[in-house]
Amino acid sequence: MHGRRIASCLSLAVTHEGDEVTTIEGLAQEGRLHPVQQAFLEHDGFQCGFCTPGQICSAVALLKEWRRGEASVHSIGRNREDRAQLTREEIRERMSGNLCRCSAYPNIVAAVQAAYREGNNV
Repeated sequence: MHGRRIASCLSLAVTHEGDEVTTIEGLAQEGRLHPVQQAFLEHDGFQCGFCTPGQICSAVALLKEWRRGEASVHSIGRNREDRAQLTREEIRERMSGNLCRCSAYPNIVAAVQAAYREGNNV
């Protein structure tokens, strides 16, 4: 919602009339997958697919938050040098609200790291 993550399952749609909402379908541009979508394919960041849209949208927002320098519970109190790289632990903390019933977490984290390393349009 307006470039920020929300728990869509806990948000009444009618209260967001006129708001900017990005869904999984809105990430691809000009027939090309978003870099995070591509990374999920390349790293098998999904299994049954039930959680995939939320995981990908959350990962896109996570990368934007990271680039803006927003802190997480994991990064609070750490010095700037320690926060220079997006670690697996940082990704796990920032994605902790997204649940995957198939336990594809290692592949999801790998996909987010790959998209982060690519860095273009993420």
